[in-house]
Amino acid sequence: MPTPHEIIIRPLITEKNTGLMVYNKYSFEVIRAASKPEIKQAVETIFSVSVSKVHTMHVRGKLKRRGREVGYTREWKKAIVTLVPGDRIEIFES
Repeated sequence: MPTPHEIIIRPLITEKNTGLMVYNKYSFEVIRAASKPEIKQAVETIFSVSVSKVHTMHVRGKLKRRGREVGYTREWKKAIVTLVPGDRIEIFES
C-alpha cells in the first residue's frame, strides 16, 4: 500500500478549482490505482483536516500533433475532496 505522500501527486491550482474553494472543495492529482478511502485517508493525514466526500475521475490524454507526428498526452486521475465545514487547507489559500 502506498504512503499518503505517494498517493497525492500534486494539488491542482487552476481558476476553476480556485472557485470551488468557496464550497470547501479542493482538487488533487492522485495515482491511478488510488481508491476513494485511500485518498480520504491521505488528505486527512497530510493536511490534518476532516474529509466528508471524495469524487474521482479519470482524465483522458488529449490528442496532440507536432507536424506529422501524432501523439497523446498522458492520462491521469483527478480527485475533488470536500472538507467538513470549518476546515481549510492553508497551502491553497496563499
